[in-house]
Amino acid sequence: MPRKPNISRQTRALLATFLDRSQIWRHGYDLSKETGLRSGTLYPLLMRLSEQGLLEARWEEAARPGLPPRHVYRLTARGLALAHEQEREAVLGDRAGAIA
Repeated sequence: MPRKPNISRQTRALLATFLDRSQIWRHGYDLSKETGLRSGTLYPLLMRLSEQGLLEARWEEAARPGLPPRHVYRLTARGLALAHEQEREAVLGDRAGAIA
């Protein structure tokens, strides 16, 4: 049986943020504000999750003329499944901690 990948606390926080509104395209700046992750942590995570097929990424034109386009992200079906799995594991971990 293949070993399950180790997912960092930062990745779990990012996946949980996406899970709240899984079908909405999200900007990195908004994700940074919600998760508290700094850009040096957030953007490498976004790129890695995108490369692994867990996030979709695309360019979005700016709402106001003269501003550059921005990258936006949302979970793929695989990313959504992983986010739900991480959420279940967190709940089970909380319950186990409460029992101990």
